[in-house]
Amino acid sequence: MGSDIFKSTSVDQEQTQWMPVSDLMAGLMMVFLFISVSMMRYALIERDKIKEVAVAYQETQVAIYEALLSEFEDDFKKWGAEIDKDTLNITFQSPEINFARGSVRLTNQYETILSDFFPRYMMKLEPFQAAISEIRVEGHTSSRWRLETNSEESYFKNMELSQQRTRAVLRYVYELPKVEIYRPWIKANVAAVGLSSSKLKLDSNGQEDVNTSRRVTFRVLTNADVQIKKILNI
Repeated sequence: MGSDIFKSTSVDQEQTQWMPVSDLMAGLMMVFLFISVSMMRYALIERDKIKEVAVAYQETQVAIYEALLSEFEDDFKKWGAEIDKDTLNITFQSPEINFARGSVRLTNQYETILSDFFPRYMMKLEPFQAAISEIRVEGHTSSRWRLETNSEESYFKNMELSQQRTRAVLRYVYELPKVEIYRPWIKANVAAVGLSSSKLKLDSNGQEDVNTSRRVTFRVLTNADVQIKKILNI
């Protein structure tokens, strides 16, 4: 009899000890479930924000492209230029018009083109300034230098040449009287970048196209990536 009472008391004590533990586990599971649901909801909200930025980016990209195309479509052929819808690159790809071979001096013809192009370019981009993080004047060359020069030396020689050319272009357009009102914005947002032969143009056989590789590009970069980083707190 006494033994039965002792066993009953022990079982009751074990059950009494077990119940709080089970309640604790249930409580923890509810907490983890709440955290998981909250994190999932937060992730969905962030995804939707990023999606909104991506949609806005695409709409801005299209709007800039259409504005530039409507302004310059009739001029591109006579300038030896073209615009890329996906990158918003306007490329002047007639090397004989832009610079003399191996020279950093703009030709008279190229100065005439830039005097016409750049003020109109800035005017068309003005409504989109809040969405633009940078405009790059990019200089590109072929991989060639002199016959006795190896590929590494040619690359760096062409790097120096492309940098000097883009600086010459930027200086020329910056000093145009018609863009005086844009000069503070140009200082803050326009960069001259020499890329040497890093982005060669290839022909249909996959070989370097020397002539089209020598080019100057005006490239618009929007701030979509900046907005996404703000959302992600990067």
